[in-house]
Amino acid sequence: MTPRFDADELTAAFQQFEQTTERCAATGAWDPWAEQFTVDADYIEHAMGTMKGREQIRPWIKKTMGSFPGNHMVAFPSLWHVTDPATARVICEIDNPLRDPGDGSVITATNITILTYAGDGLWSCEEDVYNPMKFGRAAMTWCVRAKELGTLTDEARAWMSTTGSYFA
Repeated sequence: MTPRFDADELTAAFQQFEQTTERCAATGAWDPWAEQFTVDADYIEHAMGTMKGREQIRPWIKKTMGSFPGNHMVAFPSLWHVTDPATARVICEIDNPLRDPGDGSVITATNITILTYAGDGLWSCEEDVYNPMKFGRAAMTWCVRAKELGTLTDEARAWMSTTGSYFA
């Protein structure tokens, strides 16, 4: 059976996905990111559950990226990716670096993302696989360092005093 999409189309769609993600991270406006999904897409986020459809994905991404630690993540570059035309998937490792706390430190955590392509530049599914403890520890490490440097934001301070205690 011939795959519906070839590796070149998957690669081009993934490059567009990365460019859109980069723009959204730079502007803080996440609607274009949500628009990359079909109206009936599934977004599987192991720690947060499954969002069904673009209109469940949209408020979730805005909330996630609009609050700590998401709003302190400055980029989401893929470290590597592979295309699988047989399943219409792109599988990649995404880096999630937090902004410099003030001393040039790079504090980050990574996740594996599995994207299923639907055609026309849209994705029908995203699944993020990661260890929430690693993300929590990265956020806590950032908070501790920012506190030492006097750059800890009020929002990060509040996170540190509540949720952050799980990652100390």
